[in-house]
Amino acid sequence: MTPLRIGAPPRVLEGVLAEPDAAPRGAAVVCHPHPQMGGDMENPVVATIAEALLGEGFLVVRFNFGGVGRSGGSYSGGPAEVDDVRHALDATASHVPSGLPTILAGYSFGAWAALRAADARIDRVIAVAPPLAFLDWEFLPGVAVPVDFVVGDRDPYCPPARLAAATSPTRRAETIAGADHFFGGAEARLADALARAVRGFRTRP
Repeated sequence: MTPLRIGAPPRVLEGVLAEPDAAPRGAAVVCHPHPQMGGDMENPVVATIAEALLGEGFLVVRFNFGGVGRSGGSYSGGPAEVDDVRHALDATASHVPSGLPTILAGYSFGAWAALRAADARIDRVIAVAPPLAFLDWEFLPGVAVPVDFVVGDRDPYCPPARLAAATSPTRRAETIAGADHFFGGAEARLADALARAVRGFRTRP
């Protein structure tokens, strides 16, 4: 893995880049859980997401939100974290050939931040365990890019009714039986679900 410095003072973010063995088929930026609840880029679910996407041929960048690990700044309640995601996308773009698809992936709070940050550069968002019972999701209907939700069926923070309401023809949901919000013991099935989400993936028409 290659260390990355993302953004500019006073909010320089700590990040790492991992490259596949062959030429990348795309790029992915992975966002970690809530900074005030112990979330960081070394989180086991974040590592599972990164490893699964790397195994499918994507160049993968992970980073720490401001105030986490060696990243400058502090938790802002959301706005600065969304900007952190966009700065990570800027840093990633300089490491991949132009024209390749770009995925944003996030776990829990990271899924919220990824969906908030999705813009015209993004071809798909993978939202793992989005906490639909918490945070402000009023923006979600306006997200224009395709979304894959991956959720455990025992996740108390992502109720089935709210997940169903969030799906659409361009927003697919895969539920992992027996998994809760933390995917303990279900890491391999999570990795399989992520691989299915990106196999055959192409950019939007």
